[in-house]
Parts: sequence; structure tokens; C-alpha cells
Amino acid sequence: MTNSSVRRRTVLRTMALAAAVAGSTTPAWNSTAFAAAPQTYALTIKHLGRDGRPTGTYETTVTGISGPGADQEVRPYDASGTATVRLPKGRYLLSSALTASDCAGGTDWIVQPRLDLDRDTTVTVDARTAAPVDVRPPDRSAGFMHSAMVVEVRHQGAERLVNLISASANLRVAHLGPDAEAGSVKQWFDSYWATRSVDYALGYIFTGARALTGLTRHPSAKDLATVKIRAAALPGTAGTGSVDLQPSAGLTVGVSRTVATPGTATYLVTPERGTWAITYMAPRVPGGSANRYSADGVAVRAGSTTTQVFDNAVFGPALAGRPGVVRDGDGLTVDVPLLADGGGHVPSSPSYASASTTLHRDGVLVGTRTVAPGRAAFTVAPGRATYRMTSTVKRTGAPGTATRVTASWTFVSDTTTGPAPVPVSVVRFSPVLGPTGTAVAGAVLRVPVTVQGAAAKGRVRGLAVSVSMDGGASWRRVPVERGAVLIHNPGAGTGVSLRAELTDTVGNTLTQTIVDAYRTQ
Repeated sequence: MTNSSVRRRTVLRTMALAAAVAGSTTPAWNSTAFAAAPQTYALTIKHLGRDGRPTGTYETTVTGISGPGADQEVRPYDASGTATVRLPKGRYLLSSALTASDCAGGTDWIVQPRLDLDRDTTVTVDARTAAPVDVRPPDRSAGFMHSAMVVEVRHQGAERLVNLISASANLRVAHLGPDAEAGSVKQWFDSYWATRSVDYALGYIFTGARALTGLTRHPSAKDLATVKIRAAALPGTAGTGSVDLQPSAGLTVGVSRTVATPGTATYLVTPERGTWAITYMAPRVPGGSANRYSADGVAVRAGSTTTQVFDNAVFGPALAGRPGVVRDGDGLTVDVPLLADGGGHVPSSPSYASASTTLHRDGVLVGTRTVAPGRAAFTVAPGRATYRMTSTVKRTGAPGTATRVTASWTFVSDTTTGPAPVPVSVVRFSPVLGPTGTAVAGAVLRVPVTVQGAAAKGRVRGLAVSVSMDGGASWRRVPVERGAVLIHNPGAGTGVSLRAELTDTVGNTLTQTIVDAYRTQ
């Protein structure tokens, strides 16, 4: 089918492909748009099936690229197989999907990236010109799920897309018409296959002057990269989450599957398609909201395994890809995720019991906000001052769930003329833990320590890490050596808490505490 969604499995995100023109909201040709452009030409399109006879089982779209008809779209149809429409002079993109009369024969998709209309023109769309798309995984027992093919055409600064999404592996494609300009046609194909133990995501990208006529790819096992997605479970819990995977680049569909927690979903993917995007939906906590994690731009390499772990300890503050605190004039906006998982993935709706952010200016309380963990907005007096900001989140649960996370910063800030980042930092603790946030009792655990934010990339003046085995009642300093600390784990069933005290090179400070960062077993 063209311009529609696949319903055999949930796709990673809804595609904005219902219109062949990106951003167009015009569902059909609007003749009044050309009242000032009387010069039009007849475009006649003849549709021939695989038997060479006229066919009425087609869906054709003509999309304007340049000229008065740019940004417009028309879907001419006549049951006789010959349809005529009058259009202004200009360049167009033609897409035609012809369906075999018995339906089981699949679809022939024929694309003409360059249709220059400057006179009355007749185009013949002939299914006999199409060649098979033969892309399949090395495991012949794998079952086909669905595929998406997209053609993107660029001309004179304009970009137009057409697509075809199919629930059948029987697809044939062809180029029609003259070549477009070199490098102006980009086409990609993504297909998904499943076995009982792994899913395949086979994607390829092509750039040139023509649309594809046929496509054959039979990757071997060594040509593919393995992506393992581990879904953790909080101590004493289990459930069912879902994993979605699709290429990072280009509009397309993805593949979704459920995973029991703790558990692992395994995919074999093509490195040629570039990086991959993953979304993980954690099991819903009773009475809570759906909690989503995502990882985009996941790089892969043939013959290698890439692992992403979601919803596992150590939960704590994260600043990757965000400033955290922003000063705009005399407003301070706080957005520091306090419960990012051990992989640094930020949850959309983490469960918590209470949360607060308090701001002091030169020792005087500005206010307290209780909106969400690590999120707040304040209006402060103009001028330069020293601030102390403290964000805390508490949640119930067994040790290993980060029952209390606190980050307290001091910094100097002045009125700004626009949005400007405030120099705050966080510390990430990233030990390798079991799928329920546990470490072996009595063993020595190496805990990597990294800095994010203003003090990253060598801007740390001092960093001290402490550990507590009694819920934060008492603390013991442990040395940071070669980017990590070594912790001698206590007996089984004990929560281990972590604290970091940091000063950056200009004197801004952080005190960060994670009570029950992980537990022993």
C-alpha cells in the first residue's frame, strides 16, 4: 500500500508519509490556486498491468517540485487505466503503484523522479518494466513482517518524498523517464523479518540520478551487526516491556516486539543503513504513567555486538546533550533529569513519591518548586549573585531503586540578554550490574565515574567520592583512580549508596547523593 501505516506490528513512530509532499496539507489538486497562471498542459498517464493490458488497479500521485505547481499534489484516476489532468508548466515527481489483479502477485511501484511538463505529455506506466526487490536475511526460516521504500528528490532547493509501505514480500520496482540531476535522487529500503529468537532489520540507501529498478541483497551473517537490548527490572518486580527499533535517518517504519523483564531482545541489522534508533517502554507501574526511554544514533559494525541496557541502576542525574540550567534575563529554568538509568537514558515519566527544587540567592530563599524531579522555573532579582540550588527526588522501593537522589549546586550568575547556560555539573556512576540492579555480595565492584556538564572535559578542580552501607547515615571516602572507584560490597541484601563532591575550575560546586544506588545479593 502507499502512504499508509503497517498494522501487522506497531511501528516505532507514526510516519508523516500520508502526504507525498513533506509539509503539504493539500489532499487533492486545487485548481483555484492557478487562477493567475492560465498556461497549463495535459498530462495523460496510461497504466498497463503485467499482462500488458490497461489496468484500473493502481494508485498514482503527481507531486509538484518547481514552477507554479510546486507544493501541490494530484492523484489522477480513471478505471479505464488512462487518466488525464491539466497542470501548470514545471517539474513533477510521479509515483505509481500497480497491484496485481489477483492481489497475491504483489505490487509494482514505478517512480519517475523527473517529469518536466512544458507541453501536452503522455506517460506510460508499465508494470512489465519493474524488477523484483529480493532482500532477505541469511536465515531462511525468518518470516517477513513488512517493508518501507522511500524516494526523495531534490531540485532547486525543494525536497519531495514518495513512499510505499508493504505487508507483502512480493514487491517490484522500476525507474521511469529521463535521468534527474546527478545525486538528486535518494532512495532507501527497509525490511523486517522475524524468527523465534531474533528479528532482522535490513536497510539500504542509494543516491544517484535514477530511482531503483529492482534490488537484490542477500547479506550473510558476517555482514550484519548484532544489537542487544536488555530490559532490566527493579528489585522484586517483573513484567512485560516493549522494544522498537528503526534506522535513525529518513522517514521510515520500524519494528516492535515485547520483552519480558528482565530479558533481552536481539536484532541483526545492516550497518549500511547507518545508525539506529531504539525506544524502550518499561512495564507500567501500578497507578503510574507509561515510562519511555530512547537511544538515537546507535552505531553498529558488521560482526560486532552493540548492547543497550534500559531501566537498570545506577539511577541518577544526567546532563548529556542538555545544559541543565538556563538563565534568560532574570529567569532561571531547571531541567536536570534526576533518574536517568545506568545507561544514561532519560525516562519520560519516572515513578516517584515526592520531588522538590529549592533556590537560594546570596543565602536568601528564592522559593521551592515541586513540579517534577529536577524541573523548576524561578524569577530572580537582577544583577550578579551567588546561588545555591538543590533538587531532590524520593521514591519507595527496595535497595537498588535509588530511593533518594539529591543534587545541590552552587554557582555565580548575572542577568543575561538572552538564554545562556548556567555552569552546573553532575557525576555518573556506571558499574556493570545484574538485570535487577544487583552486585555480588562480598565482591569488589569497579564503579566507573564520569563527569557531565560544565566540569566535563578536564574542567574539574576536585572530585571526591564516598560510599555508605547504611542508607547514608555514615560515609567512607573511596579514592577515584583511573576514572573509577573500587567498592568492597557488603553482605547480601544491602543497599549501597554513593556520594560525589565536585568543584570545577572556576569554583562552582556539586554535592550529589544517591541513596540505595544498587544492592547486593
